[in-house]
Amino acid sequence: MTTFRRRVAEWRSPSLRQATLWAPQWFPKTAVVSGPQEAAMAFPHLQQPSFLLASLKADSINKPFAQRCQDLVKVIEDFPAKELHTIFPWLVESIFGSLDGVLVGWNLRSLHGRMSPVEYSIAMEFLDPGGPMMKLVYKLQAEDYKFDFPVTYLPGPVKASIQERVLPDSPLYHNKVQFPPTGGLGLNLALNPFEYYMFFFALSLITQKPLPGTLHIRTSDCAYFILVDRYLSWFLPTEGSVLPPLSSSPGGPSPSPAPRTPAMPFASYGLHHTSLLKRHISHQTSVNADPASHEIWRSETLLQVFVEMWLHHYSLEMYQKMQSPHAKLEVLHYRLSVSSALHSPAQPSLQALHAYQESFTPSEEHVLVVRLLLKHLHAFSGSLKPEQVSASAHSHATSPLEEFKRAAVPRFVQQKLYLFLQHCFGHWPLDASFRAVLEMWLSYLQPWRYAPEKQAQSSACQPRCVSDRWAPFVQENLLMYTKLFVGFLSRALRTDLVSPKNALMVFRVAKVFAQPNLAEMIQKGEQLFLEPELVIPHRQHRLFTAPPFTGSFLSSWPPAVTDTSFKVKSHVYSLEGQDCKYTPMFGPEVRTLLSEAQLAQLTLAMGTTRDENGKKQLPDCIVGEDGLILTPLGRYQIINGLRRFDIEYQGDSELQPIRSYEIASLVRMLFRLSSAINHRFAGQMAALCSRADFLGSFCRYHLMEPGLTGRHLLSPVARGYAASRARGPRLSLRLLGSYRTLLSLLLAFVVASLFHIGPLPCVLLLVLGYLLYAVAMTLLTERSKLHQL
Repeated sequence: MTTFRRRVAEWRSPSLRQATLWAPQWFPKTAVVSGPQEAAMAFPHLQQPSFLLASLKADSINKPFAQRCQDLVKVIEDFPAKELHTIFPWLVESIFGSLDGVLVGWNLRSLHGRMSPVEYSIAMEFLDPGGPMMKLVYKLQAEDYKFDFPVTYLPGPVKASIQERVLPDSPLYHNKVQFPPTGGLGLNLALNPFEYYMFFFALSLITQKPLPGTLHIRTSDCAYFILVDRYLSWFLPTEGSVLPPLSSSPGGPSPSPAPRTPAMPFASYGLHHTSLLKRHISHQTSVNADPASHEIWRSETLLQVFVEMWLHHYSLEMYQKMQSPHAKLEVLHYRLSVSSALHSPAQPSLQALHAYQESFTPSEEHVLVVRLLLKHLHAFSGSLKPEQVSASAHSHATSPLEEFKRAAVPRFVQQKLYLFLQHCFGHWPLDASFRAVLEMWLSYLQPWRYAPEKQAQSSACQPRCVSDRWAPFVQENLLMYTKLFVGFLSRALRTDLVSPKNALMVFRVAKVFAQPNLAEMIQKGEQLFLEPELVIPHRQHRLFTAPPFTGSFLSSWPPAVTDTSFKVKSHVYSLEGQDCKYTPMFGPEVRTLLSEAQLAQLTLAMGTTRDENGKKQLPDCIVGEDGLILTPLGRYQIINGLRRFDIEYQGDSELQPIRSYEIASLVRMLFRLSSAINHRFAGQMAALCSRADFLGSFCRYHLMEPGLTGRHLLSPVARGYAASRARGPRLSLRLLGSYRTLLSLLLAFVVASLFHIGPLPCVLLLVLGYLLYAVAMTLLTERSKLHQL
């Protein structure tokens, strides 16, 4: 620390700056130069701020972690923003790792208090929302510095749209895209320090992978998870207001990001949601004009960054169906005109489509962090007092924080979370790890669990009843309850419900949807959506689709659509598109699917019943052109072990795999012996089997395999294979290679010895007994053939 402070003092000395250049030990020593211009000529690749960066890079290699953090705290306190802005990108990358995942950084996802208590406490203190790193961010924020963030590392849909010169719908990207003079390559976002820091922090959840040795540690104990919780509690407070930034300059709080002029015109593939911040400070010129507005711009930015980086991952088709026809037409006109522009052409549509369809599978840790975000957002939105909600409905004089609490979930989260959940429901493996996605979904469906009045409500009535206060939330999130429930039901029918973990997930969903008054709210929401869409003339502009009826406009008007009905329709159409086909949760189609589940339970109770032939019932199937075809119920029965087909080997019995009850070496030796005998006496065996007397029948019983009439039903492929392979008479000795046969022979000799019968007489008795058995079986076989004729 003493050496570092001496270097800092030497560097900050004005006389030494003008007289000499401090050269680190890894650069060659040169003669002393007399001034800054001569120094710049001597070292053209080194500017003055780079000395600080080079010293910090050297210390990051040579010094321990605790010492490096102490040095960084001193640098942040002593140096001005003009010199700190050059080390800021390197410092952020050294903490959170590189965007390509090569540099690990501090690896916050693998840093735990139990394993590394000293490093953990130092890192948490340094990165705390009130700690030195945030002080550096606010110090740079006050000077309006901008930092380039490559578009290449943004989520797939955002990256593809920007490369097509189409502005994403989130206000987070507005007035930030910068294009190089040549166009096409090297697109960047010009971010302020707070945005740049949060972009790296949020993306490190996806780009950085935990170390193999820390996979068994709970995610909620890692430094990253706890930092997310601290940032949410600081910038989205449930009590009070957002704390002002820690300003180190006498000029007051750090300013909000200033509007930027876009370097290139953009179309938009989504509805433009005006930033809450711009609404309050769009006409302000002074930094301190409206302190109430400055209290939320960091909160709004934090939420938008988390949502964009963690939830904005899905295919192009899934996103396009949400867009209005007007927005699609706007994009189409822009794409047609962009080819004739003076700048370089945009990325071809096929390449953009491929970029949209990049495979993305969120990790279980990713899902747990998103669940933490949703739980805190419910607590943040639910912290509005009833009097504030009622006052805002009749007055426009509300604070920006109150307005942000009401708009946070529906404006910024709902749309992308719905598509993220759909992606997880459709692509997550059919195993017990889906529990993380399930709990995230159920947490969003139950905002009343995180409301301040939760405790009073739980003690007032048993069982806990969902208050009517939450009816608007249920109705405006109708698809979250209905369509995702149907998706989970179809998924559950394909899983092994015999597994306790899978059965527990079904129980959790049933328990949530069985809460009193919740089903009634969902059913009311479906009724509001299915109401007629025609309205009185002065509300016609609020329609989404054409009237779904035929007839004259002179006929009587149907009932007017209420505001609640409009909100439900806008929710469904914004998420599923205006040509969506809605399947009611309480409709006949879904009820027919809950009936298959009930039938499966009956099958479980009656799975051992026998039919009239005394055999177990087969899985439910229908007869097609190529044989039996399983129904959905039949697949469910097989997956859960309720019914099964009798599977047996239908090929050459001599070539079937050696079983566990056979001696492998003995089976191979007997196969070679029988093959030699069959090859040597093939003609004689064929002549004996072709005889029509008793000797011929006796030889056919031993040397010929049973025909297809004695076998079970074959598949079309196996039936054709068996028909094409006609085998002649042959001797099979494989029975003698079985443990069961040898044990039976040994037992027979032991019993014979008890009656004082020697080995040779015992063998003769066994042969005589087998001949009598073979004669009886030959006669029975011939008699059964006569009856079949």
